[in-house]
Amino acid sequence: MATDYKRPESVLVVIHTPDLQILLLERAKHPGYWQSVTGSREGNESFTDTTVREVAEETGLQISAAQLRVWPGENIYEIMTEWRHRYAPEVTHNRERVFSLCLPSVCDITLSPSEHRAWRWAPAAEAAAACFSASNREAILALPNISV
Repeated sequence: MATDYKRPESVLVVIHTPDLQILLLERAKHPGYWQSVTGSREGNESFTDTTVREVAEETGLQISAAQLRVWPGENIYEIMTEWRHRYAPEVTHNRERVFSLCLPSVCDITLSPSEHRAWRWAPAAEAAAACFSASNREAILALPNISV
């Protein structure tokens, strides 16, 4: 795979509070597309390293790997047609690992304007309903069973 292609391996990071307020980010190039923190692995990064980097890039939050909860398993999903040009020609599916990050309370974040245009905290059911990604919705709805 050429180095300028994205790796078809990514992370999904559900950032939440103990009372399950969920942080959502609205994609800059797709108004109305709300999601949790996401991003692809780069170089020799582990999935955990990718998670720490993506949280910092997309929210400005500086966290450590010890703060993360690593979820079991992984999601495999078809890459949306409009984003396939970022991957090698034969790549059609992505492997996604899920993590969660519990913060003590809602807080302000600093967006990466090239990636996101807005952010908000929402109760879990509202946040899940707002997400365009099925795996993101499922992760938010599963959060009470994972983050006990």
